[in-house]
Amino acid sequence: MGQLLLNRAALAVISLVASALMATITYADAPAPNALRAGLEQFALAASGWNTSGTGVLGQRRKPRQQALYEEAESARTGGDFEQAGKVLAGMDEGYWSALGYLNLSSAYARNDLNPSRALVALRVALAMAEKDPHSRRKTALRSRILLRAGYLAYTNSEYEKAIGFLERIPLDSHKTPQALYFHGLALSQQGNHRAAMQSWHRAKKYPLAYPGVAESWLGMGRGYDLSGYLGQAGEAYLAANGAYESERVTLRKLASQVEDQGAYTALVLNSQGLGNRSADWFLADSRTLSQPRTAYLLQFMEQPAGQKAVDRVADLSQMAVTLERNIADLDVFIAAISGQLELPAVVQPATEAETLKAGIAVLEARLSGLRERASGKAMTPDQRLQLNAMKTTLSDLQQQLDRFPARVTDRNGRLEQLLARARQLRQKSQVHLESVAALQIQAEDALDSLALEFLAGQDRRMVFALDKTEQQIAHLYEYLALQGLDSGEHGK
Repeated sequence: MGQLLLNRAALAVISLVASALMATITYADAPAPNALRAGLEQFALAASGWNTSGTGVLGQRRKPRQQALYEEAESARTGGDFEQAGKVLAGMDEGYWSALGYLNLSSAYARNDLNPSRALVALRVALAMAEKDPHSRRKTALRSRILLRAGYLAYTNSEYEKAIGFLERIPLDSHKTPQALYFHGLALSQQGNHRAAMQSWHRAKKYPLAYPGVAESWLGMGRGYDLSGYLGQAGEAYLAANGAYESERVTLRKLASQVEDQGAYTALVLNSQGLGNRSADWFLADSRTLSQPRTAYLLQFMEQPAGQKAVDRVADLSQMAVTLERNIADLDVFIAAISGQLELPAVVQPATEAETLKAGIAVLEARLSGLRERASGKAMTPDQRLQLNAMKTTLSDLQQQLDRFPARVTDRNGRLEQLLARARQLRQKSQVHLESVAALQIQAEDALDSLALEFLAGQDRRMVFALDKTEQQIAHLYEYLALQGLDSGEHGK
């Protein structure tokens, strides 16, 4: 059994020889490592497939099944087949897409039905479906839209208490909150609670006028004072609304000027601030969220499909440009490294050292053969047989590496020159792609600028309309006061 035990000294010698050979081969082959080749292959992929990544506007990605079913339901709904749309939605999984489908179906019901009960049922189903959405922020935004729609439908059906219940469930940090506050005040006003209605409208006034419901809330304050019998304060409220609308027109002109100077992507998207944190109290909490006009107008702009596509297109092209610029910079580093290695002399081991290594391997192979012959007639354990086979394989691999070593050293410069040519070719292709992306980015930014300026012009027209309404209210109020004064004078006579 002692003869079957492996000679530990022989193993140590094999390890030392293997380490020496691998160090020698690695040092001689260092100018062309596998990592360098792999890096060049990655750059080749980036240069040739930059517009087929499968993400963003320019790439194509297979739609999820639930999204595909949602679009099928939308196709049926827009075609007037509400029953088929409902069947498709009923077969979908709970989550975002089914909730969005039921929300849209409720809009169709509301437009076609005199009684909103069917639309409200669809909205309740949409709420239940939205609860299963794993993305919390998306779920919250969709819930706000559903609750606002439900509150409005209940209000138009004169179910004011139900409307108030829906609207008060909308979180304060939603950009739907201003409109919810406006409808909340309307519902309270219909119940005769003008003071509480004015409190809701006062809360809505704290938001930028870009949001739906804010301009109407400014007018509502004057109307609330009027209905409460405070005509002087009503006039002051109308004058305050008039000043707010004028100030907002100045803000819109400044934003339009920034869009013209900096571009819409920079002026609206990059310079906008994020949203604040959720507040636990819907009505009494101090709202410090969504308070920037720039952010408010961006959110309203992004609710338009054309606006979303335009912004996404510019963002994708900007990211492509950054990626290509980074690839070009990295390729410059590769090119400099390979050029530097070509200027260095090739490292060639002396022939005597190579012969010494070969002789050492031959001695080890002979000793291993003798050990296998002595053990051939003995019973060996599987581990012992495995160790002998592993030693034989190691020596064979070392011999093959040593045989290929001279050719690899001789062909060093040739392979480096091939890598250098490939790197330069990839850099040239990346530069061409970068120029193409830059040209497309200019076109996309111009299209986005046109859409943004048109949107801001529409917002300005909305402010002009609101100004006309306040001036009419002021004129009616003064006319009423004048007539009241005349009546008082006649009674005095």
